[in-house]
Amino acid sequence: MNVTDVQSLAVLIRKQVAKAIIGQHDTIDLMLISLFAGGHILLEGPPGTAKTFLAQCFADATKLKFGRIQFTPDLMPGDLLGTNLFNFQTNEFSLIKGPIFCDLLLADEINRTPPKTQAALLEAMQERQITIDGKGFSLGERFMVIATQNPIEQQGTYPLPEAQLDRFLFKHNLDYPNRDEEIAIVTRHGAKTGSPSSKDMGITSVVTAKHLNEAVNCTRQVRLTEDVILYVVDLIRATRENPLFETGASPRAAAMLAAAARACAALEGRDFVIPDDVKSIALPALRHRVILSPVAEIEGRSADELIRDIIEQTEAPR
Repeated sequence: MNVTDVQSLAVLIRKQVAKAIIGQHDTIDLMLISLFAGGHILLEGPPGTAKTFLAQCFADATKLKFGRIQFTPDLMPGDLLGTNLFNFQTNEFSLIKGPIFCDLLLADEINRTPPKTQAALLEAMQERQITIDGKGFSLGERFMVIATQNPIEQQGTYPLPEAQLDRFLFKHNLDYPNRDEEIAIVTRHGAKTGSPSSKDMGITSVVTAKHLNEAVNCTRQVRLTEDVILYVVDLIRATRENPLFETGASPRAAAMLAAAARACAALEGRDFVIPDDVKSIALPALRHRVILSPVAEIEGRSADELIRDIIEQTEAPR
């Protein structure tokens, strides 16, 4: 498989998802980049913007085994990972697997559960395996987390720890659709009040596990020149040198940004990365990895605003 095949595969996935989802083109592109780069994505947006439905449609189009868990304040790590229960018939312990045993896990309203349960995802997101009672279980190479959170509900929520945020490749902010898109949504989905089914919308799988593995391997071979590597590093280091940030992006952020830029180039049908690939994804790749200083908060500055300034001020290779 070459980058042209990867581009064609992405077009097929977009067409399937578009059967049910109207608009959200930038969201779908970031999800595709996350898939091909082996990353995870955090979606933040108001209720009713199809975050959950989009994840279901994406899983159906890519033939990824879908798992969903609704995060609540009383959720325990065992509810997510699974637990060993004693079987009195065999006199042995047997594992009851949790919803995390899947290819694509939708962590719905991830910020509504305490840090103890949030931390249960750390090993899974970083190493694609979990440990239960001292025994490790692989989740597969293609394991991916799509997490959602609501920005307007503050009561009963727990901010995600920095260590967990740093494991998300992207944090994407969803907004309300424009007027034309909302008219199309009401026209297509306005016949009933319940959530539509992706299968009822005619979404079918267009990817096999073999094709997906080949696409991921092809993406990793996309060329990253020394000039572009230096540009990625300069962007990351600029977040640490800016006095308006109390904490800048980590070295992990630089490696993840480079991997995502490779996937971005592959989706465009190129076997090499250009600076515009890095620029187009730098904001969602960095906005959740920085912490504003007290001075910036007093001045009413936002992380997005400061990151955009850094992107504009950092010289890109020609």
